[in-house]
Amino acid sequence: MKQFSKNIILLLATSFFIISCEQESNLEPEGLWELSTPVIELPENNQSFVLDQITPNETITFSWLAAESSVGFGVSYQVSIHETSDTNFSKPLYEFSSASNGKDLTAIISYQKIDEILSYAGYPANQESEIIWSVKANSLSKSTRVSSIIKIKRFENEIIPNQLFLSGSATEDNGNLEDAIKLKRLTDANGNLSNIHEVYTSLKAGGTFEFYSENSVPSLQYGGENGVIEKAGNPITAELDGTYRIKINLDNNTYELLKIDYFGMVGNPISGGWGGDESLNYIGQGIWQNSVDLVNTGGFVFRANGDWAYLIKRIVGSENTVIFENDAASQGVSFEDIPSNETGKFIVTLNLNSNGYFYTFERDNTIINPITAPNSLFLFENGSMIKEFSKDGDSFQLDEFIPMQASTSYTLNSLADGSGESYSIASSLANSNTPNGDKVSDDVLLLENSNASFTLNSDRSLKLYFDFNAAKLTWTYYNLKLFHWNDWDTRDELVMTYVHPNTYKITTNLISNYDMKFISPWDLDFGSDTPNSLSGNLINGGGSNIINITEDGSYEVTIELENNFNSGTYLFEKQ
Repeated sequence: MKQFSKNIILLLATSFFIISCEQESNLEPEGLWELSTPVIELPENNQSFVLDQITPNETITFSWLAAESSVGFGVSYQVSIHETSDTNFSKPLYEFSSASNGKDLTAIISYQKIDEILSYAGYPANQESEIIWSVKANSLSKSTRVSSIIKIKRFENEIIPNQLFLSGSATEDNGNLEDAIKLKRLTDANGNLSNIHEVYTSLKAGGTFEFYSENSVPSLQYGGENGVIEKAGNPITAELDGTYRIKINLDNNTYELLKIDYFGMVGNPISGGWGGDESLNYIGQGIWQNSVDLVNTGGFVFRANGDWAYLIKRIVGSENTVIFENDAASQGVSFEDIPSNETGKFIVTLNLNSNGYFYTFERDNTIINPITAPNSLFLFENGSMIKEFSKDGDSFQLDEFIPMQASTSYTLNSLADGSGESYSIASSLANSNTPNGDKVSDDVLLLENSNASFTLNSDRSLKLYFDFNAAKLTWTYYNLKLFHWNDWDTRDELVMTYVHPNTYKITTNLISNYDMKFISPWDLDFGSDTPNSLSGNLINGGGSNIINITEDGSYEVTIELENNFNSGTYLFEKQ
């Protein structure tokens, strides 16, 4: 029995060895078989093609004779298109397989597709260019390739994409094309989509950006410089940090950048009215936002950089869609001031991105605990009491402007000798995102039981309003301009520099017999009762236009105002 078992085991082992040897004989070692190279039939080497954009669906046929495995393994084929400089075929412009999963010996490509490929690669329209096409045979781990040159004359007109994306090291996507920022495509005067695209976004100085037709490659790619767009051009360098409106026109191949220092809300609902700017903070992706006290109902607009030339208003007939006033005609829409029936604290959002241009109001339910108002309130400068405020219910104010300095420390107390209840504020005064507005105002949190001193961001003459019920201090200052005109519609509005105390100066060129006034639109409007003299009195809301320049030239102009900002003096000195 044991001998029988041994014989069976021996027989099985011998059979397994024989079968293994037979199977191994059917597998050729890696280097013991060959794959021939396919032979090109069409197109002929250096054959020329003229792409007709009237018939974009016509095709070019690539064909070849089969490559063969010396042991009969199956072969598949892949066609690729290359620039003539790509001699090692490592950077194909486009790859595709022949039909039947790469088994066929022909492949076709439409005029439309090959024109698109060449456009993506930067080849100019309506010009003949040489390219290489190749067919690669693949069989298991082996491959062979053959190539040939063809000449293609592209469509007469360049491709114009219907969408654009912004990407690069200077942009908010940090150069990750998958996260590229989509531009908004604008309409023309007839309401049809145009070839003008724009985006509101931030840029980092020293970085670069480009425009793409897709947020992936292959894609049409645009660079350029000095306001001129060039397909496949060099990336554009951002010169300054900041937030911008970037507009690109594919009809005339231009681009333009408008730096947006801030957007402000101006009009009846805010405390500054039409002379103020309630600034919104840029939070990214073309969105500005801030919490705003709406003190009145009525119309308002958004304004860029405190400039009346850049007003955003509501599109007539829409609920909350907005447009730049000076873009409305070219886009075939009409506009109006934005109405508001709300009062109270609201989060105001201005959205300017490819999802649409619109604004929203959302009630700000942030809870502010009121502070019990004292019976009196005094302002101290470097420990010395300088002003007493007038009480009205839970609020205090003073009907004058207080000249204050950034180098000085200020405190608040309920008693004139400083021994009473002390108060402070949560941040410095005169610190604004819109420091160059006409009427600059903001709220800061009022702090109870705090003897901490506070300072100013810059020298300013401030009007202060304390609301203990809302636990806030509202400060306000004015910037003044020298209005200088022969024709009012083309007037110069020359911004003056504030100098402590209550003084504004400017050195500028003035023209003889021009009218002048000192204005902060439109709360302050200083004329004079001595309008023909180089020095004299100023009257807010009164007096005549000043016409005192008899010789063109450079003048230093100085005005000094009383604390009530209703009167003052002026002086013109020729330089």
